[in-house]
Amino acid sequence: MLLVVIFGLVALFALWGVLRSVRNKNILGFLLAGATLFVFGWFTVMTVINSGYPTAH
Repeated sequence: MLLVVIFGLVALFALWGVLRSVRNKNILGFLLAGATLFVFGWFTVMTVINSGYPTAH
């Protein structure tokens, strides 16, 4: 359960980074934050689908 929360928080911070880098016209920041958002967002979704929330034993 804690893993989903951590992945979700990282994905939210990455979303904030994407929006901030677009506003500042920072291409490298956009690419890195976008990649982080994609990876951790995918991990969050797959962890919820696989393990459920709260975690099913």
